[in-house]
Amino acid sequence: MASEKKVRVCQRGSSPVSAASFARIAAFAFLVACAPPIDRTDDAGDRGEDDLAGIQQQPSANVCNGGKWECRAQIRTDGNGSVHRYAAPSGLGPADIQSAYKLDATKGSGATIAIIDAYNYPNAESDLAAYRTKYGLPACTKANGCLKIVNQNGQTSPLPANSPAGDDWSVEAALDLDSASAACPNCKLILIEANDDQSDGLFIAQNAAAAMGATVASNSWGGPDDGNSPSYETYFNHPGTGYFVASGDNGNTGSSPDYPSTSAYVTGVGGTSLVKSSSGTRGWTEGAWNGAGSSCSKLIAKPSYQTSSACAKRAAADVSAVADPNTGVAVYNAANGGWIVVGGTSAACPIVAAIYALTGHGNAGPGYAYAHATSYFDVTSGKNGSCSGAMCNAGAGWDGPTGIGSPNGAALGGGTCTPSCTGKMCGSDGCGGSCGTCGSNQTCTSSGQCQNNGCTPNCAGKTCGDDGCGGSCGTCSGGQTCSSSGTCTGGGSCSHPICSTGTSLPSSCDSCAASICAVDSYCCTTAWDSICVGEVSSVCGQSCGGGSCSHPECNTGTKLKSGCDACVTKICGQDSFCCNTKWDSICVGEVGSICGEACN
Repeated sequence: MASEKKVRVCQRGSSPVSAASFARIAAFAFLVACAPPIDRTDDAGDRGEDDLAGIQQQPSANVCNGGKWECRAQIRTDGNGSVHRYAAPSGLGPADIQSAYKLDATKGSGATIAIIDAYNYPNAESDLAAYRTKYGLPACTKANGCLKIVNQNGQTSPLPANSPAGDDWSVEAALDLDSASAACPNCKLILIEANDDQSDGLFIAQNAAAAMGATVASNSWGGPDDGNSPSYETYFNHPGTGYFVASGDNGNTGSSPDYPSTSAYVTGVGGTSLVKSSSGTRGWTEGAWNGAGSSCSKLIAKPSYQTSSACAKRAAADVSAVADPNTGVAVYNAANGGWIVVGGTSAACPIVAAIYALTGHGNAGPGYAYAHATSYFDVTSGKNGSCSGAMCNAGAGWDGPTGIGSPNGAALGGGTCTPSCTGKMCGSDGCGGSCGTCGSNQTCTSSGQCQNNGCTPNCAGKTCGDDGCGGSCGTCSGGQTCSSSGTCTGGGSCSHPICSTGTSLPSSCDSCAASICAVDSYCCTTAWDSICVGEVSSVCGQSCGGGSCSHPECNTGTKLKSGCDACVTKICGQDSFCCNTKWDSICVGEVGSICGEACN
């Protein structure tokens, strides 16, 4: 008598299987498919990595070229190297910045942000008005006293000449004004225009910022240290005004320092990639941008608050914010066609400066972040170079590309917004978050209620399943399943739902379990595995998803389609990752936390 062939293509366990059992596994191979193991089923950290890995890479270019001191703006371009113009705002707007950094935008009254750039920006007031009007921000004009435009000496005239061709500082100034407005809509603005980017005008302008009472001064420019940095230090030494400087867009330059981001008196601002995320409570994921500047000064002494051995002297950056042009911010600049998307540490610098002004820490100084590290979002992934240490690689605590991290407005004192969803099913919670989303055939009313779009829900004769409009007729409990007719069946005394994998189930616990055990004894003698779950449909004619889901909602696997089941629809409304990428262990957990159903 021939011996049984002891082989399993996709092992169910460690024990061998007979030829007969092997045949039944093959019959249900379409359910198991010998799929490779899910590569991310542990925690939200991995999901954050997935979020960053999914950033679409798009071309960008420097806007400032040829000066001794260059602005750090990176403008998004099309495939031909021309500026990519948008018919409507694209990129991150004020609501995104305020949500990502937990800002209470009602604060900031009385604070003033100085923006220091080179050359004249003739459309500054009108471009700023277009941006703020589009996003519903308070008007900021010369007439109402919110906006001032002066030369490097703090005088309203004469203003310098416009930027020369190929060295367009107007984009930088637009980026600075718009980004500062996004983070602190109630802050006043001073645009200080240096004569050019070749001489000392950008440094002289620092004196004007302090003399005009600026709370903070944002400097999105810099260049290689020419050996004269100690002589420039006095321009940034004005107690009472906080100075912020972009760290550069060339990645780690090591011992070829970028100045003035390595000044002893400024807060050097590095850069991140920032994307919305379905993981964690923040709702956003940040990683070090590969272009974010980091460097070690050769001449400026190492401050006491910097304890890393990465640099013998002053190191940059100190803190960071969004800078990646691929996740850049919306900017309005009429001379370049209107709406554009811009990044670079030029974006991060005014955002951080504005957050410090908003939260009352304008004159805190560069050491503040080190003493209050818990008030920043620690950026722990990504790199800006090939070196093996902290100068190139983001990690816990300080690192070169992102410093201590990006500001958490709530922890700094400016994020006191209290979300409210009382009586609301959908729409905004008033703090940049959501009270929920409606079904695919519904819209959210101004009062936060889901309203059907010409669809009439129908639950006649149904106790579970879809109502035909993206809603639910109810969910089943215990070990019950929802039949194709919308009624709950099964249940009984099963130790776990028949739609969930687990220990073997006795045939007496449920009528469907009895039918399955009659044709597949493995399910009642060894384990109730994914094949047994699949047989709920193939043997009993019942749906584990309550609809047309490709696999049970209590099992990890491929992404599920919103609308295939009422619970799946709810989960996808709050966690788009589950319907856009994969149905992982977090999604399975949300069957309980969002739908109130048990998977085990």
